[in-house]
Amino acid sequence: MVQKRFFVGADFRALFPEARIGIVLARALSNGGSLPGEILEAAIVRAKNRLGGLSPADHPDLSGWRRAFRTFGAPKGRRCSIEALVKRVAADKPLPSINPLVDLYNAVSLEHFLPAGGEDLAAVVGDVRLVLAEGGESFVPLGESDDDPPRQGEVIYRDDIGVICRCWNWREAQRTCLSPSTAEALLVLESLDPARDEELARALTVLAEGVERHLGGKAEIHVLDGVDDSFLFDL
Repeated sequence: MVQKRFFVGADFRALFPEARIGIVLARALSNGGSLPGEILEAAIVRAKNRLGGLSPADHPDLSGWRRAFRTFGAPKGRRCSIEALVKRVAADKPLPSINPLVDLYNAVSLEHFLPAGGEDLAAVVGDVRLVLAEGGESFVPLGESDDDPPRQGEVIYRDDIGVICRCWNWREAQRTCLSPSTAEALLVLESLDPARDEELARALTVLAEGVERHLGGKAEIHVLDGVDDSFLFDL
């Protein structure tokens, strides 16, 4: 058994002192089946109702992400995952089923208007950290084969050998993506606004309970908030 650490870097925290990074550490998973379809369908309906006819970029629970992306100089056209997800369902574009873990975090993300993502811990090398990129770190986007490294100063999640999520929550890496064989996972929900701490806590609880109910796993919750910005776990 190897001990690893998840931590938020001081360089990230200097830019985003109030950001909350919620983690569900999910273990002993069975991710080869399917999530009940009504879970994602219900979340899509609730997301449309919550949007209330506004553009995703104008909704008060989403608009801060565009400002955050400008703060670290995100490349033009890069948007946070929740804005892209809400925009898709608002346009009645289909949201395909990927695998139970991804479907579950997409449902929680849509219902609570919080960005979500996940990494297969079996593919992670060393510690996981949320930091600013030095520039040029290895990153192969999900579904692609060519390297697409981040810019200097870009917010990234990374491990010892490269980026595992680029442009904060814009795109996951192919190397650590969740698959039907994933048994240990790190699931992330993010918030920019401390006024939404209660909703973040509810969303993390729903995600953790969903992992245990639908994937037969065990889940534990951590929230990194600038006071406590790391935790250790065994793998």
